[in-house]
Amino acid sequence: MEKVTKTFELYGKTYTLEAGELAKQATGAVLVKQGDTTMLMTVVVSKERKNYDFFPLTVDFNEKLYSAGRIPGGYLKREGRPTEKATLTARMIDRPIRPSFPDGFRNEVQIVATSLVTDQKNPFDVICTMGASLALTLGGVPFEGPLACVRIGRNTETGEFIVNPTYEERESSDLDLELAGTRDFISMVEAGADEVTEEDMLAAMQFGQEAIGAFCDAQLEFVAEWERVNGAIEPKEYILDEPVPEVEERIFAHYDEMYAALSDSDKLSRIAHVEELKDRIRAEFTEDEQLAWEREIPVNLKKLEKKAMRSMVVETGERVDGRAADEIRPLMIKGDYLPLVHGSGLFQRGQTQVLSVLTLGMLNEGQRLDTIEPVDSKRYMHQYNFPPFCTGETGRIGAPKRREIGHGNLAERALLPVLPDEKEFPYAIRVVSEVMESNGSSSMASTCASCLALMDGGVPLKRPVSGIAMGLIQEEGKTVVLSDIQGIEDFLGDMDFKVTGTERGITALQMDNKATGLTFEILKTALEQAKQGRAFILSKMLEAVPGPAEETRPTAPRISTIEVPVDKIREVIGKGGETIRGIQDETGASVDIHEDGTVYVGGVGTSVEEAIERINLIVKEPEVGEVYDGRVVTIQPFGAFVRLFGNKDGLLHISRVATGRVERVEDVLNVGDEVKVKIIEIDEKGKISLDRLDKPEAPAGASHGGHGASHDDGRGFGGRPRRDSKDRERRTRRPGDNGGNGRVPRRHHEA
Repeated sequence: MEKVTKTFELYGKTYTLEAGELAKQATGAVLVKQGDTTMLMTVVVSKERKNYDFFPLTVDFNEKLYSAGRIPGGYLKREGRPTEKATLTARMIDRPIRPSFPDGFRNEVQIVATSLVTDQKNPFDVICTMGASLALTLGGVPFEGPLACVRIGRNTETGEFIVNPTYEERESSDLDLELAGTRDFISMVEAGADEVTEEDMLAAMQFGQEAIGAFCDAQLEFVAEWERVNGAIEPKEYILDEPVPEVEERIFAHYDEMYAALSDSDKLSRIAHVEELKDRIRAEFTEDEQLAWEREIPVNLKKLEKKAMRSMVVETGERVDGRAADEIRPLMIKGDYLPLVHGSGLFQRGQTQVLSVLTLGMLNEGQRLDTIEPVDSKRYMHQYNFPPFCTGETGRIGAPKRREIGHGNLAERALLPVLPDEKEFPYAIRVVSEVMESNGSSSMASTCASCLALMDGGVPLKRPVSGIAMGLIQEEGKTVVLSDIQGIEDFLGDMDFKVTGTERGITALQMDNKATGLTFEILKTALEQAKQGRAFILSKMLEAVPGPAEETRPTAPRISTIEVPVDKIREVIGKGGETIRGIQDETGASVDIHEDGTVYVGGVGTSVEEAIERINLIVKEPEVGEVYDGRVVTIQPFGAFVRLFGNKDGLLHISRVATGRVERVEDVLNVGDEVKVKIIEIDEKGKISLDRLDKPEAPAGASHGGHGASHDDGRGFGGRPRRDSKDRERRTRRPGDNGGNGRVPRRHHEA
């Protein structure tokens, strides 16, 4: 096996495909590059066929921080559980590849994406699908390939679409569309958008389909070169689950009974009727037959249920719960659902119910990210939980599964474009969606419930967002687009197409498609039908919660922003953080200082005002002529130091503490006395001289020679007796002093 490398340019970017040098014991292995970003894609197919009634595919993303020149945090200093980005990338690879395998494939397949280099310019995620597709091809694995995934952005200035934009190009784009498939059809879509119209979104998808075709052609060219160098690729033979006509015939004899069992609007009741029928059908097979056909029987029972549900829709135009194709389930919407929390909203559509809860915090409470992407934090966090009780089941509750992470990310992308920026609303925002009941479209219910919670909590959204899940049934040459699909229509249908947006346009998309006959005309119909459904849902949401509350809840922290001079930041922080800690401890507020001098102060009650006042006093620059009610903090023979504000002190000279001559400052002032003073001078070093405005008369018995000692009585400044020159010459010299008169001074370390 010889190494083969192919470098090519597409849409202004440079790509490289390479195979034959690394991971040669895998079924297939490919290096794929965009710029210097390098991913290793490996595929291994087990030799043994598994006794499963499903396709056992696993996709893992091996995120290595060395690829970005970083050392992992934590005690162990090595990569741990997958990050959210790693999970989302694994899902992005899985979703187009899974439906490309033939029915009945039961060998285990594991695809591993390993990041070797991430150049911090070119994203690493979308190129992985191309690498996995090529690895499957070189390994002789049967699948409907080649496949590719592309990201489509749009330059907001020129309006031009960009294929696989760099991180920098993505920052100036109002569209982040990822789509995957073959040159003939799209199987996966994921998108975030800044209120993009349906027409523009459809145009971007059509452009993306063309780009996918170009990357598929590049793979075919690489395969041709590979076979020229290393010989023809031998397709591997894998035993597939073949249909057993007898089993199918006996099970499909119960078609009418399944049709009747499915005609029930209540999910649990319908499931009970269907399972009862399946049990009766199983009982018709002998024990030996059940053992011999242990895979074929459940597979055909699922086919029977699928056929009956789909035929019901295309033949009668009516769904299992009696709705029309474009009809939305009954809605129940409530804001302000929970006390004390910072915001909450309950959204129920049919038998899908989600409670979303908002929490606000300081910006420094946002999520810190330790990933291979050039981003280190995020301010808005949306998390989605799907406990087993929401479907009436028992199960483990622990770390979020891949599906939960994916649904949470979708709802996060849906709401991100309408959130206020940090300057307008300087908060970290966390929304948690708890699925209380589920019968399809729980991610869209999470989007709606979270929008309600944000508005209830006083977050000034630009516009409210609603979402809907669309479905597709293609059966017997007929096509029906479904609005607001429920669980069985998602599971047994051809498409799950989720759309979120405002009245102006789309904010997020997610689509998984199993139908090769999906055309752009069908997608256009689905988008228009989704727009109508979103508008209806949004109108009902606004009836319950008309808009964002005028202010945040009393239980939420109130955050104010002030600006301080950059050269004063050190004073606000203090030595070792002593000053800022003191402000926080004494006021109860939280203070977050940024390098540009922006200070965020958060707290409840009056703590924010108190902390801001303290900070302003620290950075305030006094001016000549200002009057203060100060406090005496130190007394010296020559005068008193008066605290004006913060840590700013000024000198009130002894000649200005009273009217008349004063022998001792203590005769007039004591430490702690309050005194009204005026700034009369600030020298070039910033030292402040004060004058007392409410001077009392000097104590009785003192000479009144004007201010201070105007006559020479042998005393110096502050009344201390002067020493003559002989006294100064006779003073005791300390070790280390220069002795003068040619004598060498004695050092401390000398004997």
